[in-house]
Amino acid sequence: MRLAPDGKIIWVPAAFAALICLIAAGVRADQSSLWIGLIGVIPFLVTALFFRDPERDIPDIPGAVLAPADGKIIKIAKSEVGESSDSQRVMVSIFMSPLNVHVNRIPISGVVTKLRYNKGKFLTAFHEKASQLNEQQRIGVETPYGNMDFVQIAGWLARRIICNLEMKQKVESGQRFGLIRFGSRLDLYLPAECELKISIDQKVCAGETIIGVFHEKN
Repeated sequence: MRLAPDGKIIWVPAAFAALICLIAAGVRADQSSLWIGLIGVIPFLVTALFFRDPERDIPDIPGAVLAPADGKIIKIAKSEVGESSDSQRVMVSIFMSPLNVHVNRIPISGVVTKLRYNKGKFLTAFHEKASQLNEQQRIGVETPYGNMDFVQIAGWLARRIICNLEMKQKVESGQRFGLIRFGSRLDLYLPAECELKISIDQKVCAGETIIGVFHEKN
């Protein structure tokens, strides 16, 4: 099982502790050794579950906008907050529980034109004001279909946003670009002409589920 490199600061020590406990259990070789092994292995299994990073089958469909995160669609609405450029866009919010894969992926190919980090609060990801007030990393990408923004948002449990992108970097649909540790939210700001393919409460997979499609203009 592949584990996300961005989480190695947590899962590497957990793996080392598990190894030490297993060695100690093997040396003792008595009834209590079982508990020694469990004390080390269980925390590692929990961190490995969170930082798992499975391969995904990226759809090759022109104009398709892919889910940037695993989770559940909790909101689809015309944007009324955020930057002025969001006013004519549709916001799609994806909630990631601690059990979801937390590796984030690029929704559509293009060039990175915006990277803006805002330090903020840690309201629950479901909170109505989370998109405005929480700590977040906004990313803008210029695509063949226009400019698109997506925002990594920290929740009450998620206290670390990781974004590995650089300005003017060329990115591809489904490409890994970062993660948010321990439960969070990701908002997409889509141009109105994007035909949505999802619904409220739908579960989505990063890099696989099609959020919407841009059609070629005649």
